[in-house]
Amino acid sequence: MKFISTLLLILIVSGCQAHQNAQEHSQKQKQAQQDIQSSINTISPAFELITLGDTGGIEDGNLSSFLLRSVEDENFISLDAGSLVNGINVALENKAFDSLTTTPDPSLNPNGNILHHHVKAYLLSHGHLDHVVGLLIASPDDSSKPIYALSSVNQTMSDTYFNWQAWANFTNRGIAPMLNKYEVIDLTPQKTVEIKDTALSVTAFSLSHPLESTAFVIEHNNDMFVYFGDTGPDEVEKQGKLDAVWRYLAKQMQHKTLRGISIEVSFDNTRPDNLLFGHLTPKWLMQELTTFHALVEDKEQLSNMKVIISHIKYSLKRGTDPRAVIAQELESANALGFNFILAKQGQVLAL
Repeated sequence: MKFISTLLLILIVSGCQAHQNAQEHSQKQKQAQQDIQSSINTISPAFELITLGDTGGIEDGNLSSFLLRSVEDENFISLDAGSLVNGINVALENKAFDSLTTTPDPSLNPNGNILHHHVKAYLLSHGHLDHVVGLLIASPDDSSKPIYALSSVNQTMSDTYFNWQAWANFTNRGIAPMLNKYEVIDLTPQKTVEIKDTALSVTAFSLSHPLESTAFVIEHNNDMFVYFGDTGPDEVEKQGKLDAVWRYLAKQMQHKTLRGISIEVSFDNTRPDNLLFGHLTPKWLMQELTTFHALVEDKEQLSNMKVIISHIKYSLKRGTDPRAVIAQELESANALGFNFILAKQGQVLAL
């Protein structure tokens, strides 16, 4: 009898402890959600995004490139670099850098001051020219800074461009002589690293494209922004790479705030799947975002998140406006209420 009484006492105490642990876990979950909601509702943005180039070709001078910084720091990273100096010039004309308070370098023009003193690193999604030509052309008069990319992307840059045939080798690896202006840093997929001389960190994910492409999840404290390089939809590519990004973000969003994503839509919905060549249409983007939406617990985060549409292919055909067509197709399919913004060269967005 004494044994039974003791056993009952143990079970009661264990049950109480389990109940207490469950309550503590629930309280922690509620606090995390409150922190996220507070971040969403705050007036102050976490990031500033400046569009240096918004098209995916064929208009030279306006090719894929964005500058991103934490609002707590005046140092940018360049997300791809299809248009660099020309993009900075257009952004200067639009007063996109007027919020910077650092005293400009009197020895440089305004564009040189931005490139030399405020652009601290390049993150290259892949090696296609429309994503890197601005960096190449600017390199003789650029300042030293690192290039972050997946190993295959850095190898493409070394083999194809920094090889003393297409271009001088301004990096610290590859064919001699190495001019050592750019430190080449290989990113390991799904491993987070700090970006030098900035307040930001990056986690890279491989994407499906004829050349391996990349999504960069950029973080500062409890805020995130995602830049997608060129990518095809999972249903066409059959590699599940976008799904891996969506699942990572959904998990992170349980305790962090996703402020925005920049993602490509190269063609309108008339483009057949066999001619996508690793790109998205409005139809395929909406299917991917629907998958993402289903994974996220707090749907309100998604309604507050900005979705910046980039890489729209420029057209030479009379009477054709791909931007207007893609904007209309996205809007007509937007049953989930995503906040779409078409990127425009010189544009500055607070996220």
